Amino acid sequence: MKLDPDNAGVRNEIMKHNFYSCGRYLIYQATRISRKQMIACCALAFTFHFSPFTSNAQDTVRRLDEVIIQDVRVNNKTPLTTSTLDLKELDDARASISMPYMLETQTSVVASGENGGVGAAYIRIRGVDASRINVNINGITLNDPESQQVYWYNIPNLGGMAQSLQIQRGVGASTGGSPAFGAAINLQTLNARDRAYGEADLGFGSWNTRQYSVSAGTGIMKSGLSFDFAYSGLTSDGYIRSWGTDQQSFFGSASWYGKKTFIKLLTIIGSQTTGITWDGAYDYQLDEDPTYNPSGEYTMDGNTMYYPNETDNYWQRHYQLYISHLLTDQWSIHGALDYTHGDGYYEQYKADASYKKKLFLTDISGSGDYITRKQMDNNAITGNLSMHYSGNKLSLSVGDHLLYFDGYHFGNVLWFRDTAIHIDSPYEWYRYNGTKTDNSFYVKAAYDFTDDLNIYADLQLRTVNYKLKGSTDDRNTAKEQCMVDFDQNYLFFNPKAGINYRINGNQRTYFVAGISNREPTKSDIKDAIGRNDTVKAETMLDLELGYQLAYNRWAFNVNLYGMFYKDQLTPSGDLSSSGYALMENVDKSYRIGIELEGGYMFTDWFRMDANLTLSQNKVLDYTFADFADGDADPNLVTRTTDLALSPNIVGAAIATFTPCKDAKLQLIGKYVGKQYADNTSRECYAIDPYFLLNLKASYTWKLKGTNEIEAQLLVNNLLDHKYRLSAWVGDWVDDWTGPAAAYYYHDRAWLQQPGINFMARVIYRF
Repeated sequence: MKLDPDNAGVRNEIMKHNFYSCGRYLIYQATRISRKQMIACCALAFTFHFSPFTSNAQDTVRRLDEVIIQDVRVNNKTPLTTSTLDLKELDDARASISMPYMLETQTSVVASGENGGVGAAYIRIRGVDASRINVNINGITLNDPESQQVYWYNIPNLGGMAQSLQIQRGVGASTGGSPAFGAAINLQTLNARDRAYGEADLGFGSWNTRQYSVSAGTGIMKSGLSFDFAYSGLTSDGYIRSWGTDQQSFFGSASWYGKKTFIKLLTIIGSQTTGITWDGAYDYQLDEDPTYNPSGEYTMDGNTMYYPNETDNYWQRHYQLYISHLLTDQWSIHGALDYTHGDGYYEQYKADASYKKKLFLTDISGSGDYITRKQMDNNAITGNLSMHYSGNKLSLSVGDHLLYFDGYHFGNVLWFRDTAIHIDSPYEWYRYNGTKTDNSFYVKAAYDFTDDLNIYADLQLRTVNYKLKGSTDDRNTAKEQCMVDFDQNYLFFNPKAGINYRINGNQRTYFVAGISNREPTKSDIKDAIGRNDTVKAETMLDLELGYQLAYNRWAFNVNLYGMFYKDQLTPSGDLSSSGYALMENVDKSYRIGIELEGGYMFTDWFRMDANLTLSQNKVLDYTFADFADGDADPNLVTRTTDLALSPNIVGAAIATFTPCKDAKLQLIGKYVGKQYADNTSRECYAIDPYFLLNLKASYTWKLKGTNEIEAQLLVNNLLDHKYRLSAWVGDWVDDWTGPAAAYYYHDRAWLQQPGINFMARVIYRF
């Protein structure tokens, strides 16, 4: 929560977001090309090639960037529960490397990683996982249409490409792709600035982590053109034995600002090679070596070896076009087009694995060592068209969002250790294709009865067709059992309505109710087919009641929420062979909680900010098998249990010291309460609570003009707390000696989290 000592921030935030919703424009006086603009143009020459603008220069250029996100962003007059981070706040958080950890101190957010914050990292909001959080860039969904996941490490330094970011907890505003089922994250990419700029950023941290980035922009030139770019890279050995990570990203945009028209072309390209770490390790292995990772392990001549190319590799490319046009002072139209291509693979050494169950080689008995490569090649086209009206009392948006996705998945065996297996390599053992058509039509309206009282409505009609056809990689004994021919249509109506009342200049209250429906993911469908079952779509009713209070030196927010689910898909605790969390429908469940946020400025040099979420997250009448290890007969139990990976207490606190104008020191605490790895609430699958204390320090040296150098130091886990997060859990039956001697056991693996670690940055801005 950001506290403004003059209380102007609350008013400015309202004014800023009203600007988003009504499509008004800020005006910048045109200037001649400066020396910085010329330098930035040269830096961009390798990316953009354009002819000089020869017609008469406009007297003014208008900034229309915000129009492209007004469908997914909301303001302080909209009755939704939100948190917004601006460019400065995002830049301050970039020492945390990945987006989940950048947002870790936000209300109800829990971030986790497989390898010490580098590589794979995940975010949960109110206990809801990333596949149920709608993430979009400039209104275009970033979630993979099949898995509905966002793999943040595919595009490193995404925060460095963002102008601002808004988290909407609960149902969120309607947008393209699968709707929010607990939260939405809306990113706006870098805007053109009114003058040229540049920045170079170098970082070094624990585990030989190296972070580097450079960005530059011309500013809005006399012709109305503007060019911006950012390049970033990250390499690290990682905390655990994972063979490290190498990630790179590029952002480039070309914009033109006319009197009534705005056009932007942009591209975002990311690539990553990361060691496979999702398997975790058993507790006794981590007790002996906290950095132990079993991936790629095999034995040769009695010696333990590790396959050096046990890696996950992915390349992602986004190409986007935005056009906004002001028809009148009250009407505007906006169009967007996106093409996304992704391709990649992960390679694994399989030691002593079954030929029949794993590879469908029914003519070959037994097991052995071999190397597999699972690949994918995906294409998605997204189009969005909307119209906006802004009157004195009524604001209205009408739009349609259409997405078409086509993805291929196939796997090859690259090598067999057993030379007696006479099969040509590579041997393809599965191939299937998934296609998805997703269309969302929405109408949003806000009406001001008075200056203090307004209502909001958001109606979305969404149609989805998903097809899955071919031979999958499920672990069955016969290839015929893995053939899938799935074709399903979904029709969803997602309404939301709310009321907002400003009590006075310092207080407001709001209430919103919304229904959200969403389809299962590819993994949910594929896993259900593999066990001869069906998976259902999910439904959620969300109720939110909030109150906000802000004065000169302090502010306080409280929000009550209730999210009531039908057929919620929640983690079963286990993983698929690809590292996906296996999900299961639970008939009835809920998440009820209270979110508290507050900040107080004690003096001009010291302030405190904190948030706390207290919640109950339950599955009603959940049936499961309960037993003690070694039991031959499990008991069937039905009772109310805790939803998986949903702690009842989540909190954060930040103490900020500013001993002088250019120096800042922060102590950051994060607490995550006890949670369970599956939906049974059994203590053997519990995850202990943990508290982390981080230290962040920065100092800025002012140079000539607007040039400056900033040094940052981030020390994570200052108290060197040793803790583990769950990789997977599962019950298994020891029936190797026959059904008469079957015994039941619990099984689980952990992800060891690192102790104290650091990241240092030096940023030069000009």
